[in-house]
Amino acid sequence: MVNSEITRTRVLFCDLLNLPRGKYLPPDVAASGKVGFARGAFAVSFDRDLLAVPGCGFYDGLPDMELVLDEGRRKSWQSKTEIALGDLQVDDQPFGLCARSQLKRTISEWADIGLSPKVGLETEAYLFQKDDDGVWRPYDTPGAFVYGTGPANDPLGVMDEIWEMAHHCEIPIESMNGEFDNGQFELTLKFDDPIRACDDTFLMRIMAREIALRKDLLITFLPKPIPDRGGSGLHVNFSFTDSTGKNIIAPNGSLAKISQDCIAGLMYHHEGLSGLLATTVNSYDRLNPGSMAGYWANWAEDHRLVTTRTSTKSPKSARLEHRMADCATNPYLAVTAVLQAAKLGVKKNLPLPAAEDLDGMENTRALRHASPSLDRAMAALDADAELRDAVGGLLCDALIFQKRDEFNRLKGKTVDQVRDFYLPFI
Repeated sequence: MVNSEITRTRVLFCDLLNLPRGKYLPPDVAASGKVGFARGAFAVSFDRDLLAVPGCGFYDGLPDMELVLDEGRRKSWQSKTEIALGDLQVDDQPFGLCARSQLKRTISEWADIGLSPKVGLETEAYLFQKDDDGVWRPYDTPGAFVYGTGPANDPLGVMDEIWEMAHHCEIPIESMNGEFDNGQFELTLKFDDPIRACDDTFLMRIMAREIALRKDLLITFLPKPIPDRGGSGLHVNFSFTDSTGKNIIAPNGSLAKISQDCIAGLMYHHEGLSGLLATTVNSYDRLNPGSMAGYWANWAEDHRLVTTRTSTKSPKSARLEHRMADCATNPYLAVTAVLQAAKLGVKKNLPLPAAEDLDGMENTRALRHASPSLDRAMAALDADAELRDAVGGLLCDALIFQKRDEFNRLKGKTVDQVRDFYLPFI
């Protein structure tokens, strides 16, 4: 039944550039449950060039795909509007470039071994404001500090409004606070089913940017928008429950064998993962040694300078936290990549290297690290056949094609030019 107070439905999906593609439709049209789009939506670069991306039918007339909508609708931050999400299909089958569909397949594969993933995502972002010349500059917060709250960290109350609107839209924010640098904020969402967790993260990012823009401000989730300040990440926290609903990560206060296998898989596929979790040129300004950003292939208990941080003090809330990704990455793709790499560790019973026992800032025992640039990350992903097949071969082929083109477009550009290329979108 169509809500008489709603005059339009905003249908949305997340592409491989992490852009929210969609349409506004009359609610009775959206009620049909299917909406057509050109597959060419996945072939368009940030600067609107049309590319021969695998899977898009570039040489076949850019044919249709269908967004098959979820039955339920989401509340919107826009007046008289509802939001509809869904999965992309071609010929009534999941479309290989749809990261949401790949995540559903991943969840099903974990279910086949009797486990249900639970995911909690931590996002970080900076606020920018325009100076007298109309140039975006960092938000003026002279009294801000780490873990700060209140007007000193947010004098215009932008984050207050985002919090209230998230509550209205039933986007479950677990915590919000000032992050490491002035004008930087952390927005952590509650643990949930992976699809719901990614849906919430996808919508929260759109909502936050649109609220900021109404105030002539910009909230950017770019990994490193200010060269001499801290980076912004997307931390993927995850656990598993068994058929009884029990968390199996550390049932007796120490890592279960399956948890150790998951960590081993994440470490084994570390280089390839960078191509799936750090998907912009700007990502590699953040992903460096000593940056708390998941650079080294290492792990440890309650250690923020390693890539996989374990938390086992409470068996009920025990989790694994992967710290490499950033919010320029499609969240469905990021979670799929982490869960698939972890599953490969379980499937192959990979050995777990010793935990990091050095500071991780200036000293580490790790010998392997993330790729140093976007082109090298794509090469590492291309070479990791197991990870590519697990995540989705066509999706990875498309991503690699897009990102190699993007790298070449930005080759030789300054840090500021690269930042300004992405800033309107991320």
